Amino acid sequence: MASGDYLSDSVEESDYFSDASGSDYAAPLKSSKRRKQAVIGPWPPKRPRRKAALRVSSPIPTPPDPSLQPSRRTSRQASPRPVTRVNKDNRGISAENIYDAVRSGKSAMVTVVDEWLDSYKQSREAGLLVLINFIVQSCGCKGVVSREMLDSMQNAEIIGTLTKEFNEDSVNYPLCTPGPQLKRFKAGLCEFVRVLVRSCRNSLVFDEYLFPSLLALLTGLSDSQVRAFRHTSTLIAMKLMTGLVEVAVLVSVQLQTTQRQYDMENGRGPHDRAPGRLEELRAAVSEMQENREELSSMMNATFRGVFVHRYRDRLPEIRATCIEELGMWLKTDPEDFLNDGCLKYLGWTLHDKQSPVRLQCVRALQGLYQEKEFIGRLELFTSRFKERMLTMVLDKDSEVAVEVVNLLLLLQQRTEDGLREEECGHIYPLVYASNRALASVAGVFLFNKLKSVLASDDQENDKSENAAFFQILISFFIQSEFHEHGAYLVDSLWGVAGSELRDWETMTTLLLHEAGLMYEEEGALVELMMCAVRQAAQATPPVGRTQGKKIVGMKDKKVQKQDRRRITTHFIPLLPQLLAKYSADAGKVTLLLKAPLYFSLEMYSSSPRLEKHLDLLLSQVCGIIEKHTDVTVLEACANLVSTLCADCYTFSSRTNLAFSQLMDGLTECLNAYLSDLVQGTADDDHVYSAATALKRIAALSSAKDPTGWKLFDSCLELLKSRMESREFDNELMVSALKCAAFYLMWAKVNAVNSTPAEGELKRLKKEMRSFCKVCETCLSLNQTEIRDQAFELLCDLLLLYSTSSARFEPDLQTLVHLPSDSLRSEMASFLLDYVFSDAEDAELDVEDEEALKITLLQRKRNQLAGYCKLVIYGVLDLTAATNVFKHYSKYFKDFGDIIKETVSKSKVINPIQSAKTVCLSLQQLFSEMLTEDHSRRDLGEIRDLAKRLAMSFGIDLNRARKPLVALHTEGVRFAFRDPPEGEEQLLNVAFLEILSEFSFKLLRQDRTVLAAFLKSECPGAALSWPSVRLYQRSLDGRFSAKARQREERGDAFSSHETPVAKRKRTTPQGSAASTVRGSWLDSVSIHSSLPTPALTSTVQRQPVKQLASRATESDISSSLTDPESEDEFALGSTMRKVKPTRRAQLSSSRTSPPLDQRDLDSPLTLLSLIEDDSAEGEEEPEIEDYESDSDHESAYTLPSTRYTSASVLDELFD
Repeated sequence: MASGDYLSDSVEESDYFSDASGSDYAAPLKSSKRRKQAVIGPWPPKRPRRKAALRVSSPIPTPPDPSLQPSRRTSRQASPRPVTRVNKDNRGISAENIYDAVRSGKSAMVTVVDEWLDSYKQSREAGLLVLINFIVQSCGCKGVVSREMLDSMQNAEIIGTLTKEFNEDSVNYPLCTPGPQLKRFKAGLCEFVRVLVRSCRNSLVFDEYLFPSLLALLTGLSDSQVRAFRHTSTLIAMKLMTGLVEVAVLVSVQLQTTQRQYDMENGRGPHDRAPGRLEELRAAVSEMQENREELSSMMNATFRGVFVHRYRDRLPEIRATCIEELGMWLKTDPEDFLNDGCLKYLGWTLHDKQSPVRLQCVRALQGLYQEKEFIGRLELFTSRFKERMLTMVLDKDSEVAVEVVNLLLLLQQRTEDGLREEECGHIYPLVYASNRALASVAGVFLFNKLKSVLASDDQENDKSENAAFFQILISFFIQSEFHEHGAYLVDSLWGVAGSELRDWETMTTLLLHEAGLMYEEEGALVELMMCAVRQAAQATPPVGRTQGKKIVGMKDKKVQKQDRRRITTHFIPLLPQLLAKYSADAGKVTLLLKAPLYFSLEMYSSSPRLEKHLDLLLSQVCGIIEKHTDVTVLEACANLVSTLCADCYTFSSRTNLAFSQLMDGLTECLNAYLSDLVQGTADDDHVYSAATALKRIAALSSAKDPTGWKLFDSCLELLKSRMESREFDNELMVSALKCAAFYLMWAKVNAVNSTPAEGELKRLKKEMRSFCKVCETCLSLNQTEIRDQAFELLCDLLLLYSTSSARFEPDLQTLVHLPSDSLRSEMASFLLDYVFSDAEDAELDVEDEEALKITLLQRKRNQLAGYCKLVIYGVLDLTAATNVFKHYSKYFKDFGDIIKETVSKSKVINPIQSAKTVCLSLQQLFSEMLTEDHSRRDLGEIRDLAKRLAMSFGIDLNRARKPLVALHTEGVRFAFRDPPEGEEQLLNVAFLEILSEFSFKLLRQDRTVLAAFLKSECPGAALSWPSVRLYQRSLDGRFSAKARQREERGDAFSSHETPVAKRKRTTPQGSAASTVRGSWLDSVSIHSSLPTPALTSTVQRQPVKQLASRATESDISSSLTDPESEDEFALGSTMRKVKPTRRAQLSSSRTSPPLDQRDLDSPLTLLSLIEDDSAEGEEEPEIEDYESDSDHESAYTLPSTRYTSASVLDELFD
C-alpha cells in the first residue's frame, strides 16, 4: 500500500530520551525555520480558499530530504534573567488567563480561543509566545519563555533553559494532580486544543508559521527527560494531530467536490462555460492540493517525531494517550492510516504491561471492528493477533477482560469466518467467573452464539423458539460440567436473556409433559428454573459475585414485586404436580421445595381455590418427609415447614395442624420400637425403622416446637442404654442427640417467652445436666459422627444456658448451667485430639477426596468457632483459650482468622488477663518442649508464635501498656521459678528468649521498670547467661535486630553448663512461616477445574524446556530490537525487550519463542512495513514496561460457594 510508506520510519529512529540539551524537531515544511522580523505588525491575510477536490494519491509524502530532517543541537546559551509573566507586546489575553480558564473548566473555551486569536492577528510572534507560555505553565514549570529567547534561541536551547528553571515543589504537575482536579484540567486542556484547531482550520492552519512552530516545540518537549514536559506535550501534540486529521479529511472532501466541478466544467463546450469559472476552479483545486500537502507534512512530522517515540514511553499514561489517539486517526481517516503500518502498533500494544494501555488498545480496536467497511482491511491483523485477543479474556485486569470479550463479540458478528468453536471455548467458561461484569459480557457472547445456532438449525414447527433455546442451554450447562454453579450461569444471562429465563410456562411444560428430555436434562432444567426463580424474586447476584453498593430504585423494586407475583400465580397450581412427579428423586425434590420460599405466600388466603392448592402442597411435603431419609431433602422440608408455619400468615393454623399430625405418626412409630431398643432385643429392621423415624423427627424439630411430644426422656434413655451396651448405631444415636438438644433449645425459648413455674425451671435444669453428662461420655467414643455431633451440640447448649443469656432475665437464673471440670477437660482434649490434629487429613491423600478434605476442614472450623464462643461469652475461663492460642502459628493457614478474632475479643473482655493467657500459652509450650527434647528448632517455633502473638497488641502502645507489663512480669517469674525438688535449677531461663519477642512493644519507662524487676528476680550468677543478656538487650531501646542476631549466634539453649550452640532458624513443616503469606481461603476455596490457558499474562511465556537454552542467549544479547521488515507481523504477537533492566532475572523465561521458518516463507514477507535503515545503528533505549510484573498466571476465578472470611466470622461470632 503506497500510503503506508509514510509510516515506515523505524521506532529505533531516535534515542528513547534525548540528550540533556533536548531536540529541535523543525517541521519539514517549505519554511521550517522561524523567521526573524525587524518590524512586528499586522500581516496581510492569505487569499481566501475555496472548498474543493481531488484526493491526493499520497496525502502524506515520502520522507523529505535529509537536509530538512530535525537536527539535534547540544549547544546551550546562558539563561537570561527570569522575567515575570507579563507580555508587553500583547495587551490581550495572557498565558495565565488561558491557564486559569482551562484549569477551572468553567469558562467557555470558544471565547478563550477567540480572544487569543484576536491577539494573534495583531502580532503573530506575541500570540505564539502566549501560547508557548501557556503550554509551559500547563507542564507545571515556573520558567517563562521571553520574546528575546523566542527570537534568538533554537527550540532545544529554550527547552534546556526551561529544564534548568524547572524548580517544582513536588513531583506532581497539573496532569498528574490527584483528585477531581486532574480530570477537570485534562478535559479542559483537550477541549482547548480541539477548539483551537477547529477555529483555525480555514486559515491559520495553512499560514506556515503557527502550527509548524507549535508542533516543532511540542516535538522537542516530548523528547525531554522531564516527565512533566514529556507527558503534557505528548497529550497536546496528539490532540493537535487528531484535529489536523479531521481538517485533512474535510479538505479531502472539499478537494473531491471541487475536482468534480472542474471536470464537469471542463467537459462543457466553450460556449457553455461561465466566463472565468474554469480558471477559478483550477486555482481552487491547486490551492486545496497545496493545503493537503501542508497538512500531510505536519501530520507526518508529528507522527514520526512524537508518536513513534512516545507510544513506548516509560510512563503508561503517555502510552495510553498515544494509542487512544491512534484509534481516532484510524477511524477518522482510514484512507491514510488504516494500513498495516499503523495497525502494527495496536498489535504490539496488546502485550503492554500496564492495563490502562491495553484497555485503550482494545477500545481502539472495537471502534475499527464496528465499521463493516473496515473488516476487509483488518483481515491480516485479525489473523495475526486473534490468538492474543483470545488469551486476553483472562487478563488480570477485569476491565480489560470485559472489553476484550466485547471485542471478540464484534469480531464474531462482523467477520465472515468469525470464531471457531474451539476459539469460543475460551469465552464460554467466563459465564461462571466471580467478576459480575466479566460474567455478564460472557453471557451476552454465549446468548448470541446460542441464538445463531438456533437460527442455523431447522427447528420443528410445533416447537416454540423458547423451548428450543432451553434445550440448547441445557446441553451447554451439562457439557460445561459445573452443575453446582447454575445460579452463576443464570445471573450471567439475566441481563440479555431475562425474558427467556422468565418464561416459566415453557419450562414447566417441558417438565410436566413428555417433551423428550433425558433424566440428566430434566435435572439441569429444574436447577436452571429454580435459579431463575430466585434471581427474579430476590434480584440479587449469587454468593461471591458482588455488585458493589448498588441502591435498588423504585422501578427495580416494582419489577421485583411483579416478578414475585407472577411466579406465585404460575407455580401455586403446578408445584404440587411437579413434586408428585419427582417425589422419588432427592435432587430434584430438594430444588423444587425451595420454590415456595420465593412466593407471595399471602396469596394462598386470597381465594378458596388457592387454599385447595395449599392443601395439595402440604400433602406432598408430608409424603416427601415420610418417603426420604436424605439429609438435604429433610433440611429443605424443614425450611419450608418453618416458613409455612409462621404466625404472620392466616393459614398458619392449617399448616401447623398438618405437620402436627405428621409428628404424631412419627412419634407413634418410634414408641413402637422404643422398649425393644432400650432392652437391646430389637432386630436390624426395627433399629432401622426407629432410626429413620427419629431422623425425620429431628429434622422437623429444627423448624417446629417438639416439646409437646415429650421425647426428651425417651431419647436420653435410648442414648444411655446404647452406651452401656456398647452398641453404637451412628444414625440412631446422632438423631437421638439432635432430638434431645432441640427439645432443650425450644424449652429455653418457651421459658423466655413465658413465665414458667419454679418447678418447671428446676426440671429443665436437671434435664440439661443429664444431657451434658451423656454428651461428655460421647466425647470419648471412637465413633466420629457421634463424637462430633455431641461436641457441636454442647457448644450451642452451654452458650444458650450460660450466665450471659440470663443477664437481663433474673427469673431465669435458675436455668444457668456451667460446665463441670471434667466436661471442660473433655472438651479441651477433644480440641487437641480432633481439631488440632492432622491424623484424619493424612487418611485423605487421594486427589478424588479433595471435597472430603474441604468438608472435614469446614467441620473443624465450626467446632473451633463453637469452643471459642464459649471462651468469649464467659462460659469457659480465658485460661481455657491457651488450648487455642498455642496453635496460632502452626495452624494459621486453616484457623488463623478464627484464632486472631478470639485473641482480639479476649483483649476487649479483659486486656490484662488476655495478656497473661498469651504468656500462659507460651509457658505451656515451653514446658512441653523441656519434657520432650531440648531442641533449638522447637524453641524457634515457639519464638515464631510469640512474634505473631506480639503483633496482636496493636499499634496503640499506651493502651497495651499494662497488659504488656503484666505479660513480661509473669514471664520473668516463670523463668526464675523455683523447680521441684530433685530437678535442675533454673531450667526455664531460656523462656526469656521467647519473652524478648514482646519487648519492642514496651514504652521506654516500662523497659526501665522491667529491667530492675529482672535484676531483683534473677540470681547474681545467672546475669551473665546468654538468655538473660539477650532479654536485657531487648529491654534496651538501642538494641537493634542485627545485634540480636549476633547475640543469638552464640547463645546457649538453657543451661549455663552446656557449651554455646549456634542457633539455626529453620521452618518446621506446617508452621506459619510457610503459610503466613496465604489466607485460609486459598486452601479452602473450591478452585476451578478448568484448564489454564497457555497465555494468561500480558506477555507470552517460554516453554519450560526452553528456559535453560534461552537463559544464556538472553544474558548475552544486549538488546532486542523491533521486528524488521517482513518479520514484523510474524513476530507481532510478542513484545520486544530492549536492554537488560532491573527485571533481568526474569528475561530468560520471558524471551520470545524462536521464529518458525514457515513464517519467514509466508506471504507476510511482502508487507511494506520496512523501518528506516538509518536507525539500525542507533542504540535501542531501555524499555521495562512491556514485561509482566507478576509471575503468577491470572485466570478467571470460579465463584466459591462458601462465604468470604468476613461473613464467616460474622456468622461464627455474632
